Amino acid sequence: MDCNAGAETFSVQQLMDLYAPVKELIETRLGEFRLIWESASEEELFQELVFCLLTPQSKAKTCWKAVQRLAKKRMITEGEPCQVQEELVGVRFNKRKAEYICLARAVFCEKPLRSKLAEFSSPFDAREWLVNNVVGMGYKEASHFLRNIGLGEELAILDRHILKNLALLGVIDEVKSSQTKKAYLQIEKKMTKFSRHVGIPMGELDLLLWYKEAGEVFK
Repeated sequence: MDCNAGAETFSVQQLMDLYAPVKELIETRLGEFRLIWESASEEELFQELVFCLLTPQSKAKTCWKAVQRLAKKRMITEGEPCQVQEELVGVRFNKRKAEYICLARAVFCEKPLRSKLAEFSSPFDAREWLVNNVVGMGYKEASHFLRNIGLGEELAILDRHILKNLALLGVIDEVKSSQTKKAYLQIEKKMTKFSRHVGIPMGELDLLLWYKEAGEVFK
C-alpha cells in the first residue's frame, strides 16, 4: 500500500502556472501597500500594526473586521484593555491581544510610529526593533506589518500556510511547530534564494502562496 497516496503535491511548474494569471492582481495589491506608507495617517499606520498583532492563529478577515470596529469606536487610540477585548470577536487569545494593543500604543506615545520607522535604513533593522520593542510582535508579525505598509517586500512572512508550501516545493525539509530566531532567518534566506531562482519577487511569492491557500489576495 502506498502511504503517500492522496498526499498533497505542489511543483515549481504548478507555482508558475498559478502565478501567470494573478501576477497583475498581486502587483496591484503590493502597490496599494506602498501607498499606505506614502499617504496613511498615523492612526491608519497603527491600525495596520494592530491587525498584525491580532492575526496569529486567527483568520485575517476576522482580525481586520475587529480593527475596523475598534477604529470606528476610537478604541485603538483610547480604549482600555477590557474595552478593546470586547471588540475582538472571533479573535483567539483576545484578552492577551487586547493588552498587546494597549502596550503598543504606549510605545509610540513619545515618538510616532512613522517617525520611528523612518529612522531605519533597512526593513531588516526596522523588523528587529519592532520584535524587541513591541510586545506580541515576533518576526512573522513584524514582517507582515512592514510588508503591509509598503516597507518590507523582501521580508518573509512565515506563517503555517507559507511554510507548508515551501516544504511542498522542496525549499525546506519540514514544517516545525515552533521556530527560533535563527531558524526563521535561515528559512527566510532559503525563500529569498528560491524566489530569485524562479523569478518571482519575495513580496509577490508570499501573496501568491497565500492566494493558493485562500483563493484571494487580501493582506
